[in-house]
Amino acid sequence: MMELNFDYFFRQLKAGLNIDETRFYFRDDPEEEEHYLGYCRGYPKPYWIGYCDIKDGADFWTAEELVNAPIFNGKSLKDKWEYVCICGIEGLPLDDWFECMNHVD
Repeated sequence: MMELNFDYFFRQLKAGLNIDETRFYFRDDPEEEEHYLGYCRGYPKPYWIGYCDIKDGADFWTAEELVNAPIFNGKSLKDKWEYVCICGIEGLPLDDWFECMNHVD
């Protein structure tokens, strides 16, 4: 499975483009519990994350708030990025999503 660079992922998240329903787990989690995050245009706090330290997830005003919130055992997504394993984005496996993002006719 391919790796996704944090800067590229963050640019996509910040732009709110083709990033909803991102499924991931942390490689340092022996149970590989999946987490979800995304962006829903039109909501007061469009950035959201589920299955974290906050019961029922959390919503954020900005992508910066989302990636810097200490909501994974007291650490942020940015802090734990080296352990992130993305399973899929927009309902696609990561490789397929990345190919769609880079497809040029």
